[in-house]
Amino acid sequence: MQDITFETLLAVMQEIFGTALFWALVTAGVLVTLAYLYVLVRDRAVSWRKFLWAQLAMPFGAVAAVALVMGVTDSGLSDLGGPIDILLVVLIAAAGAVGLAVLVYTVQSLSGLGRAGGDTAAP
Repeated sequence: MQDITFETLLAVMQEIFGTALFWALVTAGVLVTLAYLYVLVRDRAVSWRKFLWAQLAMPFGAVAAVALVMGVTDSGLSDLGGPIDILLVVLIAAAGAVGLAVLVYTVQSLSGLGRAGGDTAAP
């Protein structure tokens, strides 16, 4: 493989996760992102209480993302062979952590949890 193109990366991801799971993950990511943007525009401020709960969920998202990838690829942590493998696992964990944090914040905002007064930065 001489060049890495978008089409090549798309094909590799579909091969790793399977077509159905890959597109389900992409769809879920797009929907959660759109809902998060809606919440930010609607509320016009960040709720620090919700943000704290979202941050507390981040380690669970990191572990879940790594476990998903390790389960789908039939690999384990003992199969890591070099620095690039470690970097890839760290990036997967970071993506899972941020993804779950965004999901938790969005679900809290859309469900009305934490609507007590005084938990936003601006009126």
